[in-house]
Amino acid sequence: MKPAEISLLHTLGTPAISPDGAHAVVSVSRADLEADEYRAGLWLVAADGSGAPRRLTGGPNDGEPVYSPDGAWLAFLRGGKGAKPQVHVMPTAGGEPWRVTDQPLGVSQICWSPDSTRIAFVARVPEEGRYGEGEPGKERPRRITTLRYRVDNIGFVLDRRTHVFVTDPFSAADGTAEATRITEGDVDHGGVTWSPDGTLLAFTAARHDDSDSMLVNDVWLCAPDGSGLRRVTGTNLAVAAPRFAPDGRTLCFLGADAGENRRTLVASHLGLWSVPLDGSQEPVRLTDAERLQVTGMPVPTPEGVLCAVENRGAVDLLLVPYGGGEPETVVEGRRQVTGFAHAKGTTVAAVGDPMSAGELVGVRDGKETTLTSFASGPDVLAIEEIVTSAPDGYPVHGWLVRPEGEGPHPVLLMIHGGPFAQYGWTLFDEAQVYAGAGYAVVMGNPRGSSGYGQAHGRVIKGDVGRRSAVDLLALLDEALTRDDLDASRIGVLGGSHGGFMTTWLAAHHGDRFRAAISERAVNAIDSFHGSSDIGWSFANDLYGEPEGWAEQSPLTHADRIEMPFLIIHSEHDWRCPVEQAQRLFVKLKLRGVETEMLLVPGEGHEMSRTGLPSHRVARFETILDWWGRHL
Repeated sequence: MKPAEISLLHTLGTPAISPDGAHAVVSVSRADLEADEYRAGLWLVAADGSGAPRRLTGGPNDGEPVYSPDGAWLAFLRGGKGAKPQVHVMPTAGGEPWRVTDQPLGVSQICWSPDSTRIAFVARVPEEGRYGEGEPGKERPRRITTLRYRVDNIGFVLDRRTHVFVTDPFSAADGTAEATRITEGDVDHGGVTWSPDGTLLAFTAARHDDSDSMLVNDVWLCAPDGSGLRRVTGTNLAVAAPRFAPDGRTLCFLGADAGENRRTLVASHLGLWSVPLDGSQEPVRLTDAERLQVTGMPVPTPEGVLCAVENRGAVDLLLVPYGGGEPETVVEGRRQVTGFAHAKGTTVAAVGDPMSAGELVGVRDGKETTLTSFASGPDVLAIEEIVTSAPDGYPVHGWLVRPEGEGPHPVLLMIHGGPFAQYGWTLFDEAQVYAGAGYAVVMGNPRGSSGYGQAHGRVIKGDVGRRSAVDLLALLDEALTRDDLDASRIGVLGGSHGGFMTTWLAAHHGDRFRAAISERAVNAIDSFHGSSDIGWSFANDLYGEPEGWAEQSPLTHADRIEMPFLIIHSEHDWRCPVEQAQRLFVKLKLRGVETEMLLVPGEGHEMSRTGLPSHRVARFETILDWWGRHL
């Protein structure tokens, strides 16, 4: 795989399924290098695999499809070419879509009412005089009084809160329908959904008095006109994605325990919970807190709730009983489920694996059928599982991607971010580009990662660099037992927490590596604590009390780094702000270490994954040039 071949990789959105279970609609997105943007269209797929997928819309950027409950209409979001995403509706029997909304900052999270006459959605409401046609630099100053005033990849949020709206999409005679705002207040609302009888809306919001300094929120209910607002959870969980059970008497949602101080979420498993609407009991957790980390949005069915869970680099699809107990496995194996839907006994899921960016599969009566063949290249290399043990006997799990040819190949130790995240059984463009250029890529899930139980993720707290390094080096040593890997030519790289660990390893284990690349990293915990959008809570949660921050900060030990060092950072990264890169750059540069910094304009923390295609390609080219010079 070459850097420019990111244009050949596609991304599948969460599929929608028709109420009769006969068809699915899914958004397929690709990078357009010539236009330097992403383009997406909707595809119609037979849920039993009886016909070839058919292009339903032409974009330029269509996503988040939702069938109306009567099956007659399809709502979706359309954006692109500089336009904010707006709700569009089209007849499923054939015909052109029309635009329903005209929200100045766009729309997200659309949901049909049970009678198929209304749509609820979420949109940001700008403060008067902001985010209009004028120059942002000439807006009046912002008076900030809260800890959480901006979010990476979004920007300031204190002056454009998200609210719930309801609209009649069929009243859009002039192209847009009037929308009624349902929620009020200086807080964000999200995750809106309708009750089966259409009398209630459920959504999430942090409406409690100390919400600014806590990481918990609640599930709320109200009538479709906003009246009768009431809370159904206990302000002790971080909650998301409320969904009504089919009987309408129970509400399911995702939630994580934020601890006694209500701000401790690092390595806290997200689980499936349920609560009766009548308030007869407190919310009950339906998934095992230690074992199962839920990812994605839950889907209630008559038999139970479909949930995706991380599992040693895989993401399985499970059916969780409403009464709790052991879930039933629906989709498993060396692959990852990224989205799913269900109707009339049929489940459709977007599933990726190490050789494919993803296809839709259908599952009915336990039988699985592949429904699509969207993959169009590039050629990719197989991944090889690595299982070994750290010096203390703890099991360590990872993967190796080897180039073609006999070798000996130079080696890259690649470290993921998070740290509570996982590498795994999926097509990873970075590993493929580096292996395609001749480097063997070692990657894995050391202690601190997700997918191996809650204790596995929490054990590094307060001693992050040292405890993670033990497992990472064990993975590297196991990979180097292969005869075609060159132990004299090893580089280390990673982003975010992976960048933290890159700098840490370069300082503490510099004899193992010839060169390093640290990207969007935390380097100095003290300044990260105040400058990051999440630093005010995350720093204490992961690294412990402030008196230990200096010793844990890679910047403290950077005077031990001698190897060539490339730093990559985005100018608008508010998760790990650019000062983290600048401080390391200056310290290494003044010491005479061969140091370079690639500074990317206009991007945030997610640049390597969702940034402009031209920026992603330029980043790859810089990385390959660096390794070419030093390995």
